[in-house]
Amino acid sequence: MKLTLKIWRQESATAKGKMVDYPIDGIDGDMSFLEMLDILNEQLVEKGEDTIQFDHDCREGICGSCSLQINGEPHGPDKLIATCQLHMRSFKDGDTIYIEPFRAKAFPVVKDLIVDRSAFDRIQQAWGYVSVNTSGNTVDANTIPVEKEKADESFNAATCIGCGACVAACKNASAMLFTSAKVSQYALLPQGQVEATERVQAMVRQMDEEGFGNCSNTGACEIECPKGISLDNIARMNREYLSASTKG
Repeated sequence: MKLTLKIWRQESATAKGKMVDYPIDGIDGDMSFLEMLDILNEQLVEKGEDTIQFDHDCREGICGSCSLQINGEPHGPDKLIATCQLHMRSFKDGDTIYIEPFRAKAFPVVKDLIVDRSAFDRIQQAWGYVSVNTSGNTVDANTIPVEKEKADESFNAATCIGCGACVAACKNASAMLFTSAKVSQYALLPQGQVEATERVQAMVRQMDEEGFGNCSNTGACEIECPKGISLDNIARMNREYLSASTKG
């Protein structure tokens, strides 16, 4: 397979970036998208040129590191997968592929295709956890009954890998889907009820401070999410936030 890659190159966070053309040949349809980029980087090394910097880690659709905008879509043309799970059989011989970093004010470019997504970490650190008594007098979690439907919904929310596709897909660069998934996974469980008021207020406050936009209500975030996180979580977070504001 012969392709033309148009890749965003940017030396640093403060440097001006541009799209650079890279022709590549001999790409097999069974290769992953990241393997294709590996081959391109090998060719650049042989030529003595700077390699293209991109994030990756597990390459199994778990860590959320491999976040690329491919032909204008977060993670590329296939649905319910991360970039690392995208295979070259999704493209045709002779195709031109545009590869860019996720675009959002809260996700500044570090270099080339790598963006700084530490804003998500700070939202999580704001209160995306359950405080646990480790004094030796803890209560066995299994003694608290949880309805299976709620347990399933909580688990589904917890599958969010924090890749940022929801932000990249949203015309307002909103982080509502990410934040609501983190709020929901605790709001649905009795263990999360104790700190529910503080949690939703703190996480929403941090989300706003990071510079993410408001929800656009278009639903692009759910469509592009590799884990299919539901918009229902945003509605749940709004209810939680309203309830917390009333109590305050």
